[in-house]
Amino acid sequence: MSRTALRICPLCEATCGLVLTIEETPDGERVTRARGDRDDVFSRGFICPKGASFGAVDGDPDRLRTPLVRKDGRLQEASWEEALDAVAAGLRPLIEAYGPNSVGVVLGNPNVHTMAGALYPPVLIGAIGTRNIFTASTVDQMPKHVSSGLLYGDALAIPVPDLDRTDHLLLIGANPFESNGSLCTAPDFPGKLKALRARGGTLTVVDPRRTRTAKLADRHVAIRPGTDALLLAAMVHVLFEERLISLDALADHVEGVEEVAEAVWEFTPEAVAAACDVPAEDIRAMARELAAAPTAAVYGRIGTCTVAFGTLGSWLVDVLNILTGNLDRPGGALFPLAATDRAPRPAGPGRGFALGRWRSRVSGYPEAKGELPLAALAEEIDTPGGRVSADAPDGRGSGESDGGPIRAVIAIAANPVLSAPDGDRLDKALEPLDFMVSVDPYLNETSRHAHVVLPPPPPAQSAHHDFAFNAFAVHNQVRYTRAAVPLGPGRMAETEIHARLVLAAGGMHGAEPDAVDAMVIDRTLGKAVTEPHSPVHGRDPKELAAQLTGENGPERRLDMMLRLGPYGDGFGADPDGLSLDRLLAHPHGIDLGPLQPRLPGPLKTRSGRIELLPAPIADDLPRLKKSLAERPADLVLVGRRHLRSNNSWLHNVPALTGGSNRCTLHVHPDDAARLGLTGGAHAIVKGAGGEVTAPVEITDAVRPGVVSLPHGWGHDRPGTRLRAAAADPGVNVNQLLDGTLLDPLSGNAVLNGIPVGITPTP
Repeated sequence: MSRTALRICPLCEATCGLVLTIEETPDGERVTRARGDRDDVFSRGFICPKGASFGAVDGDPDRLRTPLVRKDGRLQEASWEEALDAVAAGLRPLIEAYGPNSVGVVLGNPNVHTMAGALYPPVLIGAIGTRNIFTASTVDQMPKHVSSGLLYGDALAIPVPDLDRTDHLLLIGANPFESNGSLCTAPDFPGKLKALRARGGTLTVVDPRRTRTAKLADRHVAIRPGTDALLLAAMVHVLFEERLISLDALADHVEGVEEVAEAVWEFTPEAVAAACDVPAEDIRAMARELAAAPTAAVYGRIGTCTVAFGTLGSWLVDVLNILTGNLDRPGGALFPLAATDRAPRPAGPGRGFALGRWRSRVSGYPEAKGELPLAALAEEIDTPGGRVSADAPDGRGSGESDGGPIRAVIAIAANPVLSAPDGDRLDKALEPLDFMVSVDPYLNETSRHAHVVLPPPPPAQSAHHDFAFNAFAVHNQVRYTRAAVPLGPGRMAETEIHARLVLAAGGMHGAEPDAVDAMVIDRTLGKAVTEPHSPVHGRDPKELAAQLTGENGPERRLDMMLRLGPYGDGFGADPDGLSLDRLLAHPHGIDLGPLQPRLPGPLKTRSGRIELLPAPIADDLPRLKKSLAERPADLVLVGRRHLRSNNSWLHNVPALTGGSNRCTLHVHPDDAARLGLTGGAHAIVKGAGGEVTAPVEITDAVRPGVVSLPHGWGHDRPGTRLRAAAADPGVNVNQLLDGTLLDPLSGNAVLNGIPVGITPTP
């Protein structure tokens, strides 16, 4: 017997709607097929190979089914009670003896793909009180958060390209044909690019590789890796030099235009052409085309973020959108408005955005958005003693840090041994920790070091709402799917695992998990009723809490956020507004309409305006200018993505391996001849952090002087339970990094454009 159920796909940022076929088996219900949901208000039936393989991902036999607890030096199966007792016994004494900063919290990319990962880690961090927070953001998109924070006063105010209405799209460092989009939630991103071309629009792609996205473009610019900021600065220069500035409706919302003109004046196309390896006339043409288009948008992603000038490049993307009048207008780049966002407040000055409110103990790296660089995790564990860096004074008593090393790690859906620079050092640092707990469905390269592993159930057994990605969606909508399959025997809901982890770490072990949700609801409603512009101002928070619906605490929290949000019913104030009950009555989602201009609403700067040249940006521009005089490296490495993969997640699913999804070293034919490399043979790649040996794939898809290795591989360490991944382990490209090269404003690791040496294997 079979049935169908709806599920939003959690395997990439496109968040496509799925229809799952579920069949009864002797071991319980199993997902046997996944197809696109044609009635989904957002994805309209689109599905990619990852979504089509949902059943294989869900039913991976290597997924852990019970908790693991380390006994006599060995991880062994245990009950949930025993595992959570061990967490409380392992964490609380350390926190009480050495302070909250003795605990490091590491959050991996999958956290933003689950309800539990969105709702509970902030509560966990608050319960512990640690400032040693590390996430995947600092090996990915932190420069965009920092540039948005400096420009708009809010690190989460990230405008996205209006893909369905734009006339001209400039993509830089992005390959949505493989990634499905990132910080730009768009089901069928490739189809939207094809539609742009079909309606007569223009697509320009700047990328050192001739990707599938670049092949579609009207203009492909094969830039030298790491020089994105120089190219963009030169385009801004052209706008000023040729008087192509057109702020239009933005004029009253922007300050610092003249200062930007002065700041970029020396970055002429002729000055940057050699460094970028892009002819000056091509740079001028790109600027002119952008300014002349009826509507246009510039979109930069991981290739622009994970380089030495990541924050400057991310800033310049927005500067181009602003100076051409394309920010906050249809067809340009607009600010989405998610259903669970806070209801818009009246425009006016805000608190602004600050960097470096505290610093790391060893190297003195400044925090950004409350996080320290993931590249610093190993040194924060394995460097003994108190404060090491003069830039990081001991703040004992001030809430800064107690000055000691990290003694315990909580890793949630994180595999930093593969995702952070110099995984070998981190691998060694994790081994002697006093305590480590991993929330992870796999025993992988990182979780194998844990004292306790808490495995969440397969995704079909969890409810789903995209709290994070709806804030970057190219069309406003809201969707929610309950668990498609009941929890299996011995399983614990992912939300309950997180709630019990909060209780164990926060000194409330043994309390009911609903206590965590009740606490959040009480705090949120208690604050909402005191805010003059809240839809529930002046009302009784207990009366409001009694109105919440839902089968459990997480659903009650979702109901609360929907009701308080920009489309909400205000707890009865608007009978046509959103609530959980209304959303459940629309299983394929609710269309909230295309993106709309919102300025000055999103601005939270101290001036209440877009601050076009913030001081940290201005202070970093001399570093960019200095790079013009530096000699380019002979050979540099860039990463790449695969459509059937997502970082290190999916290499254990045979249906998503093989074909083009292989860990090979892409080398241009000219470089292969010069270096004596042969296709199919192996080569040794050396970087500052070490070396790896990978099979060579000769292709003119990379420009001369550039080689490429995909990230997320390196599944060859002992003690894991990833049979399919271990059979084809690949190599860890991040081992070529020593962790010292960071973008100074954001702390983001430099993963692209790094110098390497290559020799054929003997």
